[in-house]
Parts: sequence; structure tokens; C-alpha cells
Amino acid sequence: MLKVKPHPDYPVEPGRYLRGNDFSPAAVAIILNKDEDKIPPDIELLVRAGFEAGAALSGTVQTPNIGFEKIICNIVANPNIRYLILSGPESEGHLTGEALKSLLQNGVDDKKRIVGSNALHAVLYNIPFEFVDRFRKQVTLIDLQFRGTEELIRQAVRATLQENPVEFEGYIVSDPGAFPEPPLGSKMKDRVLEPWKLPQNAGERAAVEKMKRLIENLKSRKKNKPE
Repeated sequence: MLKVKPHPDYPVEPGRYLRGNDFSPAAVAIILNKDEDKIPPDIELLVRAGFEAGAALSGTVQTPNIGFEKIICNIVANPNIRYLILSGPESEGHLTGEALKSLLQNGVDDKKRIVGSNALHAVLYNIPFEFVDRFRKQVTLIDLQFRGTEELIRQAVRATLQENPVEFEGYIVSDPGAFPEPPLGSKMKDRVLEPWKLPQNAGERAAVEKMKRLIENLKSRKKNKPE
């Protein structure tokens, strides 16, 4: 089967993950529902299990915006990754698992909001539509949310490494080789952390620009006002 070298900058985005075998077809994403400085030991063990079993990347994801954008950027930079193994609990504040499944099933709308997700801030503002489309074409989701154990994560990764198709938890999986398009290597463009606060239509954008001009005029008048 064909394997290719990832983009020279791969993995292009930093994050809470371990880098394993660059030619592996699997990446593992464990949902984190705690603060970054309070990662539970059982979550760390799931991440470690994915890494030790041979995943290309194994780490945590917390938010359905910046978190997803980092995952997407790193995966499309490595065409060898063909499966995303999801595990861990749900993040009640973010609905991360629900949003990821909606993203892979439905994509995003013209405002880059994930279609079909009930997550409040599931907007992928910082990456181009091309990356989202490529991500959805390149990977297949293996959904182990709520029931992932260390051994199940290991079994999932090992199943994707097989040359011939095998059955795993209702999925038929094997290593299909690299996705037949070159790696995409751009980083997130703007790193807007709260895209839902940006103007959403032409009217809102015009109002924002008008306010900016008003502020600049006030500053200019104050600067030029004689003492």
C-alpha cells in the first residue's frame, strides 16, 4: 500500500498530544471535560494507550472550535491518517463529541458553523473550507465515546493497521494507504478565539465599521484640540 511523507511542518499545530508513527492510519482523540491543568489519570492512560498501540497522533480535545481546528490542521498535513478514533466522556459545556460526529456527517454551513450540532460555539472560523472538506474525505470516525478503555483503544488502533479488512465493534477496517492528495500544511490563519462575537452579516459588519470610524474621528478631534 502507498504511504507518503507528511508535510515538512507536520504536526503543524501544537496541542496536548503524543506523536507516534507518522505512517500509521489512525489518530486518537480523547474528549477532555476538565480544566487543562486537571487532566484525570484515566484520560492520560487512554491517550498513552493510543500512542503505544501505534497511532500517528494521540491526544485530548476539549472544544469544538479551536480544538477541532488544531486536529484538522494536523490530520490534513498527514495523508496517511485515515481513521479518527474518538473516546472519553462528553464535555457537558462544549458537547465536543456530538459536535465532532456532526462535523464528519454534515460539514459546516457558509458561516463555518458545524451543521446539526447543538454546541453553542461550534464554529471553525480559523481554517479554510478546503481543510474541512479534506478532513471529512480523508478520515473515517471510529466512535468509542463513553465506552473506551485502554484495551479497547489499543484494539481499535491495531485493527486499522491490518492490511486485510477486519471487523471491529461493528466497523470494517483496514489500512487503505495514504489519501490520494498532497498534504495540506497551513496553520490556523487568525486564531480568533471567539468567532461567534464577530459580525455575522453585511448589516452587522457595516455597523462595526461605522463605529470604528466614529472612534477614530473622536480620537483625531481630541488629538487636534488646542490646549
